[in-house]
Amino acid sequence: MKKIYFAGSISGGRGDAKLYQRLIKMMQETDIVLTEHVGNPDYSTKNRTIEDEIATYRQDMAWLDESDLVIAECSTPSLGVGYELGYAEAHHKPVYIFHRVPSDIHLSSMLSGNEYFHVFSYESEQELMEKVKEIISK
Repeated sequence: MKKIYFAGSISGGRGDAKLYQRLIKMMQETDIVLTEHVGNPDYSTKNRTIEDEIATYRQDMAWLDESDLVIAECSTPSLGVGYELGYAEAHHKPVYIFHRVPSDIHLSSMLSGNEYFHVFSYESEQELMEKVKEIISK
C-alpha cells in the first residue's frame, strides 16, 4: 500500500474541491492518501493564526517526507502546491501533475517545462481517474 501526498489548491481557490474529493476517494480504494482533507469542500484556511500556519507547514512537510509519490491537480493555480512540488522534487519523490484542458489558465512553465515532473493534461474527469489509476497501480 503506497502513501500518496495529494496536492490541490486550498488558499488559491476551492472550485475543484469536489473533484479532489472524488479523486481522493478513488485513490483510497487501494492506497493511503495522507492529505485527504484537501478534498473536503468545507476545508478553509480563513481565520487561522500564525501558530496554525506553522503547524500546517510542519505537518505537510512531514507528510511529503513520508509519501511514496505525489499526485497534484493543478488546474487551479496555487503558490502552496508549487512549493510542495518543488519540495517533492528536491527530496526525489515521484511527481505526477494533472491539469484540465482546454482552460483559460496556462500551466506554469516551471511545472510543464521541468523534465523531472510527469505532466498530464486531461479533458474529462473519467480521463483523469483512469490515468491516476494507471499510475498508482504500478
